Amino acid sequence: MNLLPRTIAVSLLLCIVPVVLLTGCGPKREGAAKRKVAGIVFQEDQFFRLVLFGMRESAAKNGVELLEANSAGKPDREIQLVNTYIASNVDAIVVSPLSSKASISALERAREKGIAIITYNTTVESDLPASYIESDQVDLGASTGKAAREYIETRFDGKATIAILAFQSQAPEQSEMRTRGFKQEVTRLPGVHIVAEQDAWLAEQAVKKAGDILTAHPGVNLFWAANEGGTVGAVMAVKNAGRTGRIAVFGTDTGEQLANFLVSDDNILQAVTGQRPFEIGSMAVDAAVRVIKGERVEKKVSLAGILLTRQKPEEVKRFKERLMQMSK
Repeated sequence: MNLLPRTIAVSLLLCIVPVVLLTGCGPKREGAAKRKVAGIVFQEDQFFRLVLFGMRESAAKNGVELLEANSAGKPDREIQLVNTYIASNVDAIVVSPLSSKASISALERAREKGIAIITYNTTVESDLPASYIESDQVDLGASTGKAAREYIETRFDGKATIAILAFQSQAPEQSEMRTRGFKQEVTRLPGVHIVAEQDAWLAEQAVKKAGDILTAHPGVNLFWAANEGGTVGAVMAVKNAGRTGRIAVFGTDTGEQLANFLVSDDNILQAVTGQRPFEIGSMAVDAAVRVIKGERVEKKVSLAGILLTRQKPEEVKRFKERLMQMSK
């Protein structure tokens, strides 16, 4: 075998080494690029803020980049966001769809591009989501309905004139399920009459609607609202009408403001059943990451709600403390 002169061999070695190093580094640089997960909410309230906190925690834990967006309850905005994320080549979209039917087409386009779809809170009538993280919406309404029924039995001698604030025009499927659960419980009492049912899911909107209901139906002695904003508005409307002590308010969803209402001296808000938004957000992004990695995920995960009542202030206090910890 002929040996190369030493100087030529060293020169060749110096030329080869950078090539080897570059070849070795190439895949690592590509692998180091963060996966992108888009997280879409549809309104700005305590629930969705906590959902985002949960998403952020999971994204940080899993080393993925979280792109946050709010569709503001507008279907065209939701479609625009999904199209934007398709163009941006995100790896997954985590979304609470505005409609079980109308949201399908945009999300299908995303899945066709290889983007994983995870739904939470609400979903679509399709098998396209790899996983759906939810609370049992009927049970959320029924939980508060049961508390209201017990209150009516003990405080109102089994009779009540009820007004409902829902969000049918915003998220019809979810609103209907919560309302159905509430009605199933309270209407077990023959002395219960529901005299008004209107949409009002934002606090400022609900104050006016609830006030109008009290003017039209002065005999109302109990409000139930299907979401956080409606519950806040109902409480404020009772205060504004000077009916403190005569009208009880119950609601679905939780938040810091509602927790404060439960321990306030005005005795208006009696009970709320909330979801577990932080866990929902965290589990949704966890599921997205597992799908991206090619791992199996559960098709549907249902989380139990949390009932908070005026009669158990210590539980409300613990809830507020946990809320503060999760919001840091």
